[in-house]
Amino acid sequence: MSLILTAACDPFEIARALEDGSVRPRDVELRFQPEMTNPARHKAMVRDLAFDICELNICTYLIAREAGVPITALPIFLFRKFRHGSIFVNPAGRVKQPTDLAHAKIGCPNLQAAAVVWASGVLNDDFGVNQRAPTWVTERDEDIGFSAPADLKLARAPAGTNVVEMLLRGEVDAVITPQLPEVFTRGDPNIVRLFPDYAERELAYHRTTSLFPIMHVTAIKSTLIADNPWLTGSLTAAFETSKRYAYDRMRRDRTIPLAWFGARWEEERCILGDDPWVYGLGDQNRNNIETIARYTQGLGLISSVPPVDELFVST
Repeated sequence: MSLILTAACDPFEIARALEDGSVRPRDVELRFQPEMTNPARHKAMVRDLAFDICELNICTYLIAREAGVPITALPIFLFRKFRHGSIFVNPAGRVKQPTDLAHAKIGCPNLQAAAVVWASGVLNDDFGVNQRAPTWVTERDEDIGFSAPADLKLARAPAGTNVVEMLLRGEVDAVITPQLPEVFTRGDPNIVRLFPDYAERELAYHRTTSLFPIMHVTAIKSTLIADNPWLTGSLTAAFETSKRYAYDRMRRDRTIPLAWFGARWEEERCILGDDPWVYGLGDQNRNNIETIARYTQGLGLISSVPPVDELFVST
């Protein structure tokens, strides 16, 4: 008899075979929940344990673990993204180079968004902008509460507005956001990327650090693992098979409506290897996790950096 588990995640290509039932974990029936926003999913998991398995912001996960929320994580990373391209400024404003952000007002949806933490860490490591030097202006409540250190400067965007609107009006100096602002995609001249050459910078960052930043982990209720120790292997094998199915589909580039997709696929594999979305706790992923944990602590969201092996169940 199969174990029936609820699962919540975005419709990732690498998880499609699990969501459509083409791949099924051994002795497990996954019932995927309706698609929802990232904030809604993250909050539901860490506040109410609303799902058995959940794609979860890695920074929220680190905070939740420190707070004693009874969840753990499988080393299955469904969402990765470089974040140099997620920093926006007003060209008429005072921020002309990264170091100008040291004492700036930076808007963001919420502080613990993985995009914000990764970008702040890059600014710290590569440009000397201490993560707690800016004033962080947030739009909404955090997914999970944390004890802010005394030197962390926080402010709240006025009700009824958002930080992108504040940037256009000159009320914040920069914005870090996981999503492309709509006004930017429309070509509004009052918002530009801090790094127009972000793709080249991200490539250089990867070549220097070997990082392909992990945004989200796959969280699971701790009791499920304790009661069903076989579950780890079953889920890991199924997620890996689903990912391999996705790679096989993408290699058939004649089905992709992009002119140079095949060339870009080959180029990316030369840079990131044959399995860019590698799972498990190999050296590359440990480096990722240790780095984002350090950035999360540097921003003041957690008090200490936990050992990687305490955060994940063994696969």
